[in-house]
Amino acid sequence: MKNKTLRTTARIALGAGLVFAGISHLTFARKEFKAQVPDWIPLKPDDTVVSSGIAEIVLGSALILAPKKHRKTIGKAAAVFFTAIFPGNISQYVNKRNAFGLDTDAKRFTRLFLQPVLIYWAWKSTGNKCNC
Repeated sequence: MKNKTLRTTARIALGAGLVFAGISHLTFARKEFKAQVPDWIPLKPDDTVVSSGIAEIVLGSALILAPKKHRKTIGKAAAVFFTAIFPGNISQYVNKRNAFGLDTDAKRFTRLFLQPVLIYWAWKSTGNKCNC
């Protein structure tokens, strides 16, 4: 029971975080998110930020609201999403772009280690098994 409660709490917290991040992509943090868009992305930075914001809102809502039978699939989709956006964090570090208070190389580098945590969180909070 304790593991189930922890997993549920973690899943809902991650979902809420994604919804909040998605809303911030579309509103007050749009400029900050543009700093993370790699130069090689073929879309305009604003289009990339809006698209990823919508994806975050959808994934976050699904993590919170989807029936149990779909949770593992949604967790895998969220893990793939976190993997897909990781180049943005690398780009911010490599190009020394300040955003979200990440205004030093050390801070931007440290941020890179959060992405694997998010991937693992999405995976485990939805009941997926990890052979790590």
